[in-house]
Amino acid sequence: MRHRLAELRGPDTPPRPLDARALAALAANPGCSRRALLDGAGVDKGRIADALGAPATFGQSQFALTRGNAFEARVKADGGAELLRLVHARVDSAAPEPVPGLVRTPDLSAIGPEGRTARTALALREAVGSAAESGTWTFLDHPMVALDVAGSPAFLEPDAVVVHPDGSWTVVEIKSFPMIDGAADAAKVGAAARQSAVYVLALERIAERTPGARVRDRIVLVCPKDFTNLPAASAVDVRKQCSVTRRQLTRLTRIEHIAAALPPGTVFDPEQPSKELTAAVESVPAAYAPECLAACELAFHCRDRSRAAGAVTSLGRPLRAELGGLTTVDAVLAAAHGEAGDPEDPTVAALRRAAALRAEALGGARC
Repeated sequence: MRHRLAELRGPDTPPRPLDARALAALAANPGCSRRALLDGAGVDKGRIADALGAPATFGQSQFALTRGNAFEARVKADGGAELLRLVHARVDSAAPEPVPGLVRTPDLSAIGPEGRTARTALALREAVGSAAESGTWTFLDHPMVALDVAGSPAFLEPDAVVVHPDGSWTVVEIKSFPMIDGAADAAKVGAAARQSAVYVLALERIAERTPGARVRDRIVLVCPKDFTNLPAASAVDVRKQCSVTRRQLTRLTRIEHIAAALPPGTVFDPEQPSKELTAAVESVPAAYAPECLAACELAFHCRDRSRAAGAVTSLGRPLRAELGGLTTVDAVLAAAHGEAGDPEDPTVAALRRAAALRAEALGGARC
């Protein structure tokens, strides 16, 4: 299967890693076979979008990345002393305070993502054993964990994982957006929670094989305090996000099934002629929704195609759900004007009633 995915990327094209942010976005739209296949194959969707003439416009600026890296380095300085203090205060104040110099900070370096994943799992098991023997805290800086996504492994890298003296594990997510008066932007916190839920699910796979281990269902979100560069933290319950992500990931069609349905010779190489690349992308079904604009590099291309086809999904998932079997704008208008549709259908009846009210308000004008 890996050989087949490498063929889809194009000759000598290295795979693009699937990170937790992309995985959370994929789980939010499990019906999109296009994203599942391209992400699973490690295709660079940004380059594909550029080649198709519909480049993505989201993402962090270089300034924001630099500021975020500097803030993370500050939080993790001195062996993670400040980070551990925040974790202790927010989620485990009953435990003994972490003492600088006595906190374990295992080396997680290894060759390749598979090696780093194995090294992380070993370090977590050793940390649980150390906690059982002496009640020691352990700080894991940028561990690597793996999660199966539609039959293909995704290697993920949390900012940090802390092992408590009781052997439990807490995911720590460090963000550069501010926490003002103890609260951060709700939308950004929600995105961080969905991203962290992916890490929690991956860690649960390791905890299942580690006696005495458990993953806490509250993560610690660390952000700059007010308008300073000082760290502040909040505990965020991610049980709902974990449940939703777990359910959505199980709905994803296995990547090999999607790949098997492709025309022979299909390749997603951005260097190939535009006509061939467009045909390759269009050979995989997509499930566009406006929410994709903030999460997928191919969103503008898919939006153009959705609008050209008159699909109601381009107007949003809530509206699509309300319209039932009416999948195009033309079908909706025809039903509203009495030109098509079953009058006994509640959706059709509601549309005709709305059209009549609109015509009455506008003096008989049609939609």
